[in-house]
Amino acid sequence: MKKTLLLALTLVAVGCSEPIQRIRTMTKLTLVAAIAMVLAVPLSLSAQNPLVQSMKSLFDVTKTNIMATAEILDEDLYTYRPTEEVRTTGQILAHIADWQYVFCSAAAGEANPKAENFEETRTNKRAIIAALEIGFAYCDRIYEETDDEKAASVTPLFGRPNTVAGALAFNNAHNHEHYGNLVTYMRINGIVPPSSR
Repeated sequence: MKKTLLLALTLVAVGCSEPIQRIRTMTKLTLVAAIAMVLAVPLSLSAQNPLVQSMKSLFDVTKTNIMATAEILDEDLYTYRPTEEVRTTGQILAHIADWQYVFCSAAAGEANPKAENFEETRTNKRAIIAALEIGFAYCDRIYEETDDEKAASVTPLFGRPNTVAGALAFNNAHNHEHYGNLVTYMRINGIVPPSSR
């Protein structure tokens, strides 16, 4: 109250008319703005879907690293494998593209829409990159359609009950696992992986 009176007297002293009315108007506007902010914060937090957004950010990291790997490798490295018992680089990349559909269709609660087995049919760099692009785009769409409430809902994965979030998290883990394979292949060949650049 003392501050308001002091401000009013100051305004009168410098020649402002109706100082009390201005202070009341400013106070009302400040109060309205404060209430609007308090009400908007929960709405903005719920609209952001923090659970789904955190999983999507991890998905984007792996997607970026895998796509960068696919782009930087020469065509001849797509047939590289450190031993005969493991997949080639190209097979790993095509496998990653295939499994975007497995996990993200489970998250969507829909049948896997992929009509082609990329690991068997895509054998060159350009075709494998195209398969990765459409696989990742499919998962991007599923993330866009998923909110935190849906993420907590039950969906079958490998014949067992799981959650939508569980299917998306499994996809992230799978992507990281195979990116780790690719990192090893690149290091063996003297290539610095995208995540270390």
